[in-house]
Amino acid sequence: MKKTISLKSESLRDIRTITGSALLMAVAVIIDFFRIVFSNIMEISFSFLALALTGMLYGPLVGGVVGGISDIIQYIVRPSGPFFPGFTLNSIISGVIFGIFLYKQELTVKRVTICVLIEGIITVLILTPIWLNILYGAKLFAIPRLIRFVVMLPIKVGLIYAFGRVMEKHKLFEKFRAA
Repeated sequence: MKKTISLKSESLRDIRTITGSALLMAVAVIIDFFRIVFSNIMEISFSFLALALTGMLYGPLVGGVVGGISDIIQYIVRPSGPFFPGFTLNSIISGVIFGIFLYKQELTVKRVTICVLIEGIITVLILTPIWLNILYGAKLFAIPRLIRFVVMLPIKVGLIYAFGRVMEKHKLFEKFRAA
């Protein structure tokens, strides 16, 4: 586990890591255009997929960096409400969690489910309500957010697992990772 979360500065200087990260950042921004907005405190986005793939390919450090930068770019390109750094922190934490659980690990449904559960509990059920309470005075516990979490859990697990398997099948992990 210690090797998984080590900060490898040499991989951050590798051209494959930089270009792959930039590509996945662009994918996250593009996917974010297709988010479904229910209200100013409830929306669904599929940009988690790009963050999960970044974590799988490059680990927690790069996953966190890509999460933070892509969140800021997404806000610049398509703002929805005031900018709040708490949501950027959520994206950083998500990228780090995906990297911790999925980087150079055997891809199993159980591992992906645990990863998505932990990421969702921390960001969706704990931190997001705090940020929304600070911004809008929203309730800290809201049934729609819990329903969204439960509905999105199998969708996230299925998409992350499927894309990970496709990448394994076509040996894309070896092609994109630093040597």
